[in-house]
Amino acid sequence: MADRSLRGIRLGASSLQSEEGVVFHERANHTYVCTQCKRETVMTFAADAELPEAWECRTCGAEAVRRIGDSVAEIDHSGDKVARTHWDMLLERRSIPELEELLEERLALLRERRGADTSRLSA
Repeated sequence: MADRSLRGIRLGASSLQSEEGVVFHERANHTYVCTQCKRETVMTFAADAELPEAWECRTCGAEAVRRIGDSVAEIDHSGDKVARTHWDMLLERRSIPELEELLEERLALLRERRGADTSRLSA
């Protein structure tokens, strides 16, 4: 049994599919230019695809803008949402004087507790 080998094809060696009868979709190359490092990236899209105006630069991660002819596309960032921080959300609920009052109350409570802890340890 050991001297016999399995006949056939190797697993994973080659595909059983062929490209006969396959019609590839029409493609087009588009160039994106990084706003920071000025590196050009050429991306291939389907010819009828809706193209993004911006792409992430592969080198530095900054925004790369699509080049149209000799000029680059202008991107309007006025509608972009700005990320709200914890502080921004806190200011939506409380005013600065209220926050200062709460801070003083908490500090007084901590000072009182610290004073009680040190008196208990010394006794």
